[in-house]
Amino acid sequence: MRNYRKVPFRVFKIETGCSSKKDVTPTNLNTSPSQRVFLVTDVGSAFQINTNGFVAMAEPSAESTYLGKMPVEFGMIAALHGDLDTSDGVGKVYYRQDASPAILQQAANHINRAFPEEDEPEHTVVVTWVGVTSSQNHDNSRVDSLRNSFQLVIASTVTASYAILLYPREQLQFASTVSGGRSLALHVGFSKGLSTYRLFTRQGPYYRITTEDESSVRELAEGTNSGKQGVWVFQIGNPFFTSVVPGTVKNLPMDTDHRSRVLDQATPERYPEEGQQVNYPPYEPDEEVYDEGNPHQGPSHRVQYQPQNPQVVVVDDGDINVNVFTYNSETCANNRNRCSTFADCRDYTSGYCCHCRPGYYGNGIQCLSEGKPQRMNGKVNGRVYVGNSPTPVDFNNNDLHSYVVANDGRAYVAISTIPDNLGPSLQPLSAMGGVIGWAFALEQPGYKNGFSLIGGEFTRKAEVTFLPGQEKLTINQVFSGIDEHDHLVVSTTLDGRVPEIPRGATVQIESYSEIYHYNSNLITSSSTRDYIVSLADGSTVTKTYQWRQSISFQSCPHEEASRAILPTQMLSVDQVFVMYDSDNQLIRYAMSNKIGDVNGGQQEEENACFTGRHGCDTNALCRPQQGAHFTCECHAGFTGDGRNCYGIPHVCGHHSVCNNQPGSFRCECDTGYQFASDGQTCTEVGRPVDHCAAGSHDCDLPHRAHCSYSGGSSYTCTCLTGFQGDGRVCQDVDECQSNRCHQEAVCSNTEGSFTCRCRPGYYGDGSYCSSERTKTQCETHRDRLLGPQRPRPVPVGQYVPTCDSQGAYEATQCHGSIGQCWCVDRSGQEIPGTREVVRPPVGPTPRPDVHPLPPGTNLLFAQSGRIEFVPLESYDMKKTKAKTVLHLPEKVIIGVAYDCVEKMVYWTDITSPSISKANLQGGEPVPVITSDLESPEGIAVDHLGRTVFWTDSMKDRIEMATLDGAQRRVLVDTDLVNPRAIIVDPVRGVMYWADWNREAPKIETAAMDGTNRKVLVQNGLGLPNGLTYDSQSSLLCWADAGSHMIECMDPVQGTRRKVKEGIQYPFGMTSYGKNIYYTDWLRDAVVVVDRHAAKETDEFLPQKRTRVYGITMAHTQCPSGQNYCSVNNGGCTHLCLATPSGRTCLCPNNAVGVGCVEGDRY
Repeated sequence: MRNYRKVPFRVFKIETGCSSKKDVTPTNLNTSPSQRVFLVTDVGSAFQINTNGFVAMAEPSAESTYLGKMPVEFGMIAALHGDLDTSDGVGKVYYRQDASPAILQQAANHINRAFPEEDEPEHTVVVTWVGVTSSQNHDNSRVDSLRNSFQLVIASTVTASYAILLYPREQLQFASTVSGGRSLALHVGFSKGLSTYRLFTRQGPYYRITTEDESSVRELAEGTNSGKQGVWVFQIGNPFFTSVVPGTVKNLPMDTDHRSRVLDQATPERYPEEGQQVNYPPYEPDEEVYDEGNPHQGPSHRVQYQPQNPQVVVVDDGDINVNVFTYNSETCANNRNRCSTFADCRDYTSGYCCHCRPGYYGNGIQCLSEGKPQRMNGKVNGRVYVGNSPTPVDFNNNDLHSYVVANDGRAYVAISTIPDNLGPSLQPLSAMGGVIGWAFALEQPGYKNGFSLIGGEFTRKAEVTFLPGQEKLTINQVFSGIDEHDHLVVSTTLDGRVPEIPRGATVQIESYSEIYHYNSNLITSSSTRDYIVSLADGSTVTKTYQWRQSISFQSCPHEEASRAILPTQMLSVDQVFVMYDSDNQLIRYAMSNKIGDVNGGQQEEENACFTGRHGCDTNALCRPQQGAHFTCECHAGFTGDGRNCYGIPHVCGHHSVCNNQPGSFRCECDTGYQFASDGQTCTEVGRPVDHCAAGSHDCDLPHRAHCSYSGGSSYTCTCLTGFQGDGRVCQDVDECQSNRCHQEAVCSNTEGSFTCRCRPGYYGDGSYCSSERTKTQCETHRDRLLGPQRPRPVPVGQYVPTCDSQGAYEATQCHGSIGQCWCVDRSGQEIPGTREVVRPPVGPTPRPDVHPLPPGTNLLFAQSGRIEFVPLESYDMKKTKAKTVLHLPEKVIIGVAYDCVEKMVYWTDITSPSISKANLQGGEPVPVITSDLESPEGIAVDHLGRTVFWTDSMKDRIEMATLDGAQRRVLVDTDLVNPRAIIVDPVRGVMYWADWNREAPKIETAAMDGTNRKVLVQNGLGLPNGLTYDSQSSLLCWADAGSHMIECMDPVQGTRRKVKEGIQYPFGMTSYGKNIYYTDWLRDAVVVVDRHAAKETDEFLPQKRTRVYGITMAHTQCPSGQNYCSVNNGGCTHLCLATPSGRTCLCPNNAVGVGCVEGDRY
């Protein structure tokens, strides 16, 4: 009873005459006995409003079949049912649908008194019977006869429907009518009608409010169940009458006026004040007939009409002053955007419907590409009791994930965080996630799966009864459609009790079939299933449960062909797999699903398209041919031979961006532009334009000049530092002409800048050069033994220290004569416990100051369900040789990191959520961290200390672990809001991270053990997403999606400079040599920026145009350098974390009774 189309307030009149007269005129509803009118709703059926005081859910049979014979065979809401009459011209019936705020609030007030904290209604249907009399007074037509006036309001909230019955005091003047020669009390109640099952039909639920005693009818105006006299509220279920729950507030407040009254503005009449006599106007036959084009002339019409000309007609009739709204016919012209991008809108006589185009399937509102794998995500809430336990197990937003291979009907479902005392007992309930199997089942010829028929918005309610103990569990699921990631979204609530299955026991479920019964807006099924429990001692026991479910949805009522749904279809389920994973606290279900004929249809089973054994690509559709032959066709947006399918790249025009869709794409105009009449070209909107942002200015190139927006459509051009001119033409300034370097340095002019380099024999940065250089402690120590000018013989057994390029002690020192190595601190003192015997190195170990890009170096980047690589040649991308290295279609990969030692790639996945790794030379993904994660994003690997670091933006913390995930430690968990990017400098023992908190973004640093934390950057940040650190230049750089800039700084000196402005929406970032590589969400590209020239030099557009996430560099050789943890784990028992001054030994968070020792920080 939800999502009504708005129907006008219409007042109808039926001329007097015999009971067979059916002509109606839209004025006052004055009917002869048993007359009825129809209220057509969007749910595909019609309410039939009957003058005998009830609303029917289906067309009633003859009067003799229901008067005095309750319950009846059809669905009924009896507001005050009896043998009533309105043919004397005084009695009237009014109705309308109303979603106005005033009426919704008034209905909510009534509902909330009876059912506190219920949601406000979204729609109401209001029906009012005014001055109706008993049919026994029909012959004399006395206007002073006893008359009744009462009202029914049907209100629908998000989760349920309610019936509000209002009986004004003094307006209930008789309590019975005569039927079959005997007086019968008027009836109030709810009847489900006949319910049809597979092999039989029986009377559905029947809830009666009044009794055979007339006093129960008179009590309606005096009593209440909602706390207000004469107002009665009942929850009637959704769909109707699945359960009827009365309000329980029977006490009336002592200090209020108890008079009940119909909803304000809900009907055209106003009831007189208490104690006054109702004065009914005399009946005068009205020969005028209402016509939709001319409300005062024309032939009569039946109620089921649709006015074509919306208008407002004011009808004045005595006490009535009503605005009568004709129905505003819904057409494709003003509702086309409600259809899917992949659907066509078609107009029908009574409205419009959406239909998916060829190559897509669904209900037209939501369409999916045929053959495309489908995922479902959601949360599970509720509580479940196990066995005889008095304490429930609560579900609080537990994750539910499902994946379906649509072209073979195989569905996988997993629910997380299931404790050991419940997990084994949930194993029999494979059908808990089986609804997605039905929704995307493999279709047999002539049959449709759930999504093809009803789309992705529906409500499913299931009830499980376990035998013989009669434990019951209810499963309520609300499916809210496809989200922006093309995932089906579901909310699940569990409530009830399940029989206990011991820990360690497994469950086997054999293949089964289930028959689904289809109606216009309701699908039902029921079955009895057996399952085999295998206990730990090897014994088995077979158990049984009864299963029944209903699926309610909203269909399009306007096309008759769309209602021609087969009344029954059979879902066949086989290869059922269930398992409780106690280590990860996961319950897993898997099953293969086919939808087809209830009689089997075995002949078609020979074709591989109907068995799922076809071998087509997951992005392909299997097309059956004659006999057992078939073909594989890549679905929309993909190309290939069907066995292997590849995404087709798309490029939009100027001033537009490409928005990827399932198997296709959509071009969207940039801000300030709109589609022209051809629907393809983006033209400028007639308003002020920021030419700087639009790129339509005439300033010089971005690496020479800067465009500044000055309001309106104005801007100014200014040459950048190092250039001169008017901003539109800028020329390089030769800084070397002005003697900017030291006299003992060589100046080299570059475009926009210059470099200074000391001459041979001099030392310095070029701006200052000296012939003398102060030696460091390590160099003094070394030269004292070797001699400052030339090598001299070293005594046998003499140890000589090694110094790095900066003159500091190498972190690891070795003595070749004795074959031992050890770690030293900054002063060259040995760190106790780090000495070990090693094989002496063979040959020299050169230490160049600048590493050339090694052969075989690649860029790795994540793109949703895959990791791709682009080879590098020098600093340039070899774009034609890019390809996918890992295909993970069920994942959303955010961050990537590379271990140069073992040639492993590590990544974060927000769907599981988890952290995993894989060998790039081949091999399956290996889970590293699978628990206590919510949204892992940034990730970094310490290749020296053999550890991995990551950020979690939901748990707001930074963690690390050994590379196998066995030992894990939280490092930072305070003052974080949205941490994302993280990088480590293992040689210096420092880590950096960015927090894109929109209120206070920042970039921070700390030692790798989490100590010495400090903020590096706070000002001028927007959304710092990407970070990178270049160890050669000691520069920390970041990409900001809020300020649209790339900036760099020296984290030690604090100097900061802008590298590139005007970038769009950067996400991930890495660097090598002179280049910065970043991923851009709006461009769906990998972009290259020359850090020295401060300009963009290249971009790579992946074949699959979707968002590009994390990016990292994969070297064939590890960067040089050591830290205190790279040898013998730094002497630590468990975790060794490098720091600027040495290392820290830490224990993992889960170290209980493992003999862990936390050492001093060096």
